[in-house]
Amino acid sequence: MNAISRLLQPRSVAVIGASADASKTAGRPVAYLRKHGFTGEIYPVNPRVDNIDGLRCYPDIASLPAVPDVAIVLLGAERAHIAVRELAERGTDAAIVLASGYTETGEAGARRQAQLMEAAGSMRILGPNTIGLVNLTDNIVLSASGALEMAHFPVGSMGVVSQSGGILGALLSRAAARGIGLSKLISTSNEVDLELADFVDYLADDPATKVIALYVESVRNPEKFRAAALKAARAGKPVVAFKIGRSEAGAQAAVSHTGALAGADRMYDALFKQVGVIRAQAFSDLLDIPVALSTGRVLRGNRVAILTSTGGAGTLVSDSLGVSGFETPAPDAETAARLRALQTGDHAALDRNPIDVTLAGLQPELLRGAIRALLDSPSYDALTIIVGSSSLAMPELMAGAIQDCLPGSDKPVIAFVSPHAPDVAALLTQRGVPAFAAAESCTVALAGMLQTARWKAPPTPSMASATVSIDDFRAGALDEAQAKQLFARFGLPCARETVVTTAAEAESAAAALGGRVVLKILCSEITHKSDVGGVAINLTAENIGARLAAMTAEVQAKANIEPKRFLVQEMVSGGTELILGMHRDPLGTAILLGMGGITAELFKDTTLRLLPAQGGLSREEALEMVHELKTWPLLDGFRGRPKADVEALLSSIVAFSQMAAQLGERLLEAEINPIFVLHAGQGVRAADGVVVLSGQG
Repeated sequence: MNAISRLLQPRSVAVIGASADASKTAGRPVAYLRKHGFTGEIYPVNPRVDNIDGLRCYPDIASLPAVPDVAIVLLGAERAHIAVRELAERGTDAAIVLASGYTETGEAGARRQAQLMEAAGSMRILGPNTIGLVNLTDNIVLSASGALEMAHFPVGSMGVVSQSGGILGALLSRAAARGIGLSKLISTSNEVDLELADFVDYLADDPATKVIALYVESVRNPEKFRAAALKAARAGKPVVAFKIGRSEAGAQAAVSHTGALAGADRMYDALFKQVGVIRAQAFSDLLDIPVALSTGRVLRGNRVAILTSTGGAGTLVSDSLGVSGFETPAPDAETAARLRALQTGDHAALDRNPIDVTLAGLQPELLRGAIRALLDSPSYDALTIIVGSSSLAMPELMAGAIQDCLPGSDKPVIAFVSPHAPDVAALLTQRGVPAFAAAESCTVALAGMLQTARWKAPPTPSMASATVSIDDFRAGALDEAQAKQLFARFGLPCARETVVTTAAEAESAAAALGGRVVLKILCSEITHKSDVGGVAINLTAENIGARLAAMTAEVQAKANIEPKRFLVQEMVSGGTELILGMHRDPLGTAILLGMGGITAELFKDTTLRLLPAQGGLSREEALEMVHELKTWPLLDGFRGRPKADVEALLSSIVAFSQMAAQLGERLLEAEINPIFVLHAGQGVRAADGVVVLSGQG
């Protein structure tokens, strides 16, 4: 058994700094261990007390009769490291440090945290600044949180890991009120040692846990988190994460559009999506989605039957589902006939969805028959049951009727409790029917189930066939011509162009290219050339010389820089303008694809993919990115428009990602905006480029 397993399932626990007063924070750990049925050894340590709650109290760690598996350290930040060092020297597997006053307080706290880590040596540390953990499966409470005062915790299959200690209490109390059973609750907080990913990895192997809920402030080790999340996904254990900090200004100052479009929060979206983590959009979703997933039922499509005995509530659910892309089709003929056979008279509305069976709330047999008919129907992938006011009089009867039907199908069955009746909702949830107090929560839960069912493991990364040398490129921002030379080395097709310095050279270059051309300033100090009048289109050999002179004056007036070099470029037309870029932040390197041109930041029609640890994106991932764009129909022959060369676009995305993967830290920024996707068979053209290189590598 490794140290993390021993932390969750200790045979003995030392409580350093324990108090004999159970009403105090330092008195709670011993009281909770005994109250909730811990069967192992408990060793309180306090030099001023002889016994606590009938247990012998030891004056110091050296006096303990045996080496404890785990220790809860209740000392302040100034003294905690002393106890940690003594525990480590005795061979304790792990210590839980509750004290605050570490990195969250500034430089002095950071020094204390480094001191704590050094004192621990090879012993594992949970915290500091943590409220500890609760193993509900095995009745092990290693915490001083007042949230644990409740007499009974619903035990179930949902594991929770939070980087905030207070949030654990909030989730525990909310779960208990809703009848949602939990397996493990762990507060990682400052993560001096053990972190979020360690416990995702542990819970992926935990037989008592079916779904994992995370409260995330930041992912400190992206590759470790990625590996743990993928392990959980492959083990069939969905991970749901609520990530705070969405309102932060994620787009740092950058020279490219990509930097503005790929903010920190969008990077988390990309990471979660690729490793199969469902992102909770609201705090309430952090219970709503896992409780539905914990049933183990699989949602194979988006068609939902709504069974109701109260029309208004059924419409609420139907509207919410429709807005989120779910379908609520009317019953097929055979199903409608089965429903009609259940209820006589003209009170029922059985030819539409919601399916209004008026007396179902009062007649359990009618309810059973309707549920079985809808679960058997090939027209539906899931069933939502509206629980109306009639259930208040006999909740057990209704819950039992629904529960009786569950073994006959593996389709998801959830409930919307229309009246304010938390006890009824909790009863249904405990009977295996996740119940919600809001119509929108039903939609969120089903959407999470659908996302889980549709997730696919990442394909094998694409690897470049040969290493490309860029030793002849200097560090810093490249000008556009140099940027496209770099792109071309990695197989990216670029527009034909010529570098010029005079009007005469521009005229000659335009004549050689033929047809209409584009004139641009060539200056690594000015990235957004159109903002300063540094781009002119639709020129010919006859008028380009005069336009060069006018452009020189305009750029000098607006940017206070006199351009000395220019680019004469073939004018690419007839294609769709996209943006293809890369962005790096602490989570990793992402490839961005989106609607391009000068409106890229205005419309923000983009999608992201994080690169794997080695290699670039696969062709399959590139195609998924293209399909995710709102712009996709423009590439696919929208309203008679010629289809674009999507195959060439995919090749370019893969090549660009291989470039980013190979160059690694040497490539600070890279972007093609626009990359023109021409008609099918005509390829793509990089028409502009930004590259910033570091001096390393």
